Amino acid sequence: MAKKGNRIQVILECTEHKTTGMSGTSRYITTKNRKNTPDRIELKKYNSILKKYTIHKEIK
Repeated sequence: MAKKGNRIQVILECTEHKTTGMSGTSRYITTKNRKNTPDRIELKKYNSILKKYTIHKEIK
């Protein structure tokens, strides 16, 4: 039986893309340690639709 860890998968979604009204979404899947970062994370990632780096926030 595999041991349960504190590392979970989270989905990051672009915040600027929603305001532009363009079709599609920019999402990334990553992992985080639940013990070290209990809050929602924000990372700067590349949005291929807008062709620039934007802030991506964790969604449920």
